[in-house]
Amino acid sequence: MADPQSNARLRADAGAPTTGVIHVRTRLTADFTVISNALAQRRGSAVTIGVAAYIASLPDGSPVTITALCEHFSEGEILISRALRDLEAAGYLERRRERTPTGQVRTRTYFYAVPRGEGPEGPPEPPKPRPRKRSSVPETPREAASAPAPEEPRSPAPALADADPEAVAVLTALRRVDPRLVLSGQEAARLAPAVTEWLAAGVGPREITELLTVRLPDRFRARPASVLAFRLRETPLPSPAPLPPSVERPAVLPFQTCDGCERAFRAPAPGHCRTCRERFTEEQLRAVG
Repeated sequence: MADPQSNARLRADAGAPTTGVIHVRTRLTADFTVISNALAQRRGSAVTIGVAAYIASLPDGSPVTITALCEHFSEGEILISRALRDLEAAGYLERRRERTPTGQVRTRTYFYAVPRGEGPEGPPEPPKPRPRKRSSVPETPREAASAPAPEEPRSPAPALADADPEAVAVLTALRRVDPRLVLSGQEAARLAPAVTEWLAAGVGPREITELLTVRLPDRFRARPASVLAFRLRETPLPSPAPLPPSVERPAVLPFQTCDGCERAFRAPAPGHCRTCRERFTEEQLRAVG
């Protein structure tokens, strides 16, 4: 009589683990990305590893700005920017400001498969403009007219001290209405002339504040100064109401610096502001009494 047979396995394979993950591997021949174990198993934030894997899978020239990454991931700007800083500190990411052949300054991002300094090669050199060959044949008038003119030197950035104090006060007070509208000194100096035009046209600071802060987008894709500059540039100035023929338009008094408190005030000649004049009057009355 034959021995009974069983289909059950007597024991598990010697190499198979009893706990933990078991990989079901498939050989990929396309649409895959190679990532080092040092990066994939890096301790820390999972967002950092996910951002690194996503950047590594993109072709050259793809946008990897914070705005572009936020459109792909569900995380916000704070987590995405923190992940980019972690990758930059670890040597996997490098952001350099380079000048293009046309003279514009761009931020170029380099992503390394291994941290900087550990790989055999460094980042490629930025493209250099090709030298223009000079021909011995004299140029015709048409060619000379079509030749690009030499670049003029850029005008220096406006200084905050030279801006209208009233316009600067309106711009710096915008953060009280919307905390996102924080401007640097250079941005306030650049926007101040447009605000001065609005003030000269008879628009009060309250109306300007409402114009610049109403119906703002939930998320800025650029600096707040760019949004404010667009509104000041695209919104038409109100036409001033015509004065009667018998009434002359009052002249706009220039700004003066108070000799007492050094504040700016409008007056036909230098002297003291209204506050200092009232204070001096009270002191004189006290001295007489």
